[in-house]
Amino acid sequence: MAPTDKTFGSAISDARKAKGWALKDLAAKVLREDEEPISPQYLNDIEHDRRSPSSDRMVQQFADALGIDRDWLYYLAGRYPDDIRDKKLSEKQVSEVMVAFRRTLDKKGSKGGGS
Repeated sequence: MAPTDKTFGSAISDARKAKGWALKDLAAKVLREDEEPISPQYLNDIEHDRRSPSSDRMVQQFADALGIDRDWLYYLAGRYPDDIRDKKLSEKQVSEVMVAFRRTLDKKGSKGGGS
């Protein structure tokens, strides 16, 4: 699977399997807001892209448990990390940041520097 084809669920599944963990092993390491671990069924739904992580905290816990870059997981989950959201950017600032981001991607693509 090419990196651009990755989904949040497939990234979690691949990393979990690479560690040799069962669903229940990873599920025990990821806590819901009430501090209880998620269920293996909920994790299975996430891995098959039937559900999304319910919170940024959950994305961070997956990153920590699996040793995956948190920014990559936030990207795959379609979210912005809290340190970016905490900046309380205006609509104009977000637009400027995204234009700069796209320019950077375009430059990398034209140089053949993509992944």
